[in-house]
Amino acid sequence: MKAIILQGTLKKESLSNTQALSEFLAGVLRKHQVECQIIKLVEHNIPAGTYSDMGLGDEWPAILEQLLAADILIFATPIWWNNQSSEIQRVIERLDELHDEVLAGKPSRLEGKVGGIVITGDSDGAQHVIANISNFFNAIGITLPPYATLSVLWEKQAKGVKTSREELFEKYEKEYGKTAETMVAQLIKFLPKK
Repeated sequence: MKAIILQGTLKKESLSNTQALSEFLAGVLRKHQVECQIIKLVEHNIPAGTYSDMGLGDEWPAILEQLLAADILIFATPIWWNNQSSEIQRVIERLDELHDEVLAGKPSRLEGKVGGIVITGDSDGAQHVIANISNFFNAIGITLPPYATLSVLWEKQAKGVKTSREELFEKYEKEYGKTAETMVAQLIKFLPKK
């Protein structure tokens, strides 16, 4: 089993809350014998567009190949202005060509994959983001099992607040460990039988 976490932080260099929560969840996945890779989107050249390949220097085609080879796809995003990050929105836009194939009557190339959602922030908005991403998963053929979301909304994740990786992991382990375990169990349970 292989999982890909598309990590949508906007921070290139410094540790982000979304990166820390993605690493925490990746640890839980690995504990359950799921190979897991985190792709930090902001580190890649992914031009705006609605096609799978936007031309010279576009790194999305290689990322798409990894998604197509994975069993579990997780979108991890901070909340900005009550929405997913621009990095995750760009992923949705770049997958539009696959949705066009569905509209043309072809089977989705993502059908049979199981999806999950990770959200960080300091105020509410998680339900709105979950609804947006769930709607997209539904349209593109990705199965979202019940309890396959992990949202941490905490004032110590506010913009400009410096919270250490250790403090974040302590919070995640203590208050969200059971939620993460349930999420991983559901992701595995809903994978198609081979």
